[in-house]
Amino acid sequence: MSVVNAETGGAGSTAPPPLSRNRNYNLLWSSQVISELGQEISFIAFPLLILATSGSPLEMGIVAAATMIAQMLATIPGGILADSWDRKKIMLMCEGVRAFALGGLAVYLLFFGYSFAVVLIVAIVEGAFSAMFEPAEDAALPRVVPRSQLSNAVARNEARTYIAGLIGPAVGGFLFGVSRVMPFLIDAISYLISFVTLLFLRLPRGRERAGVTDGGELDPGDEDEDDEEGGLADGFRWVLANRVIRATLIWVVVSNLMFNALAIIILAIAGEAEVGAGEIGLMMACFSAGGLLGAAVAARLHAAIGPSVIVIGFSWIAAVMTAVMTLAPHGILLGVILGVVAFFAPVANTSITTYQMLVTPDEYRGRLSSLVGLCGGAAGALGPVLGGVLMSVASGSTGVLVCAAGLTVIALGATLSPTLRRFPRLSGDTTASSGPAPD
Repeated sequence: MSVVNAETGGAGSTAPPPLSRNRNYNLLWSSQVISELGQEISFIAFPLLILATSGSPLEMGIVAAATMIAQMLATIPGGILADSWDRKKIMLMCEGVRAFALGGLAVYLLFFGYSFAVVLIVAIVEGAFSAMFEPAEDAALPRVVPRSQLSNAVARNEARTYIAGLIGPAVGGFLFGVSRVMPFLIDAISYLISFVTLLFLRLPRGRERAGVTDGGELDPGDEDEDDEEGGLADGFRWVLANRVIRATLIWVVVSNLMFNALAIIILAIAGEAEVGAGEIGLMMACFSAGGLLGAAVAARLHAAIGPSVIVIGFSWIAAVMTAVMTLAPHGILLGVILGVVAFFAPVANTSITTYQMLVTPDEYRGRLSSLVGLCGGAAGALGPVLGGVLMSVASGSTGVLVCAAGLTVIALGATLSPTLRRFPRLSGDTTASSGPAPD
């Protein structure tokens, strides 16, 4: 049975079926819904396990820091590997290793009890192979989804992340209350289910070598150059040479830095105001619910509104709503405002990610994903530090205002940037090999 290349289609081909009937996409999406849910379950269980056994905040901090470092160190090699090896095999390897590691931890806890060294090793392995999985999945997505449906697929992937973030921690906490082994066993099972599901995934063979220039025109590349065996830096140079990718990458990194700092400040403000744990949980639920709702309509908004309007508009909405937080009473209302901001985040991410995937040649998509992941990881690591510093030298309201000022600078920069103001809308059904894309 031949496999149709969803990325390029073909002249005279019929209209593609909806995503709900796209077998390969549904296999990829459903496998990761289960996998990400399991990962969120164990994510909350790691600190709970340490606090319930050794009770050491130092051990908890070491595990969290080691996991983040492992993710950042593995991201770039993961992108290079995704551009040079079979992506399905990479995903299977990552799921298999994670299933073995988490299952091993569950067995060890059951028979031998808590060991900091074992927990640390498993957390590092899970973090590293999670980071290696993402470039392979991201690079595989345009190969199983037609370009006309790519924004919809990206939006559904955004929703998947918010679903796991909304459900996973609560389930993880409940399972940990039942048994300390359960969250890790469930995570291992989730990886095993994902592994089996991915066995049935069919990815088109070969690579699509053409890309699209900043202006939306065909960039056929050098067909004679063997990029997969050539210089490893070629893909990174190509990505960073694209003005729109470079501008959106800077926008995403700085925005994420501010949002991660803001999240820590909001939690600290709630703690100082003696807001109950249940209400803090509702605040975080509002954030996840807002993001989930935004992901549900992201594809429609992407189709109806130009990407420049989405990115610049979201920048100003985030700046204004953050400033409004200083006027809101502590508690659930802050969560509602966070939810409003979160609503627009997946809309902007959908427009940016869709553009990046469409313009980047297939042989560079793994490195694109790894570069985005590395920058996002850096922002995720530095943001809480910035938030903590602001809370230690100023009041909570001042910290929020500093974040609002930073987001205002981002909004001004996006508004004044010729590249982001002219953020091109690519024709969704124009393949990289079909000639210039209309404006």
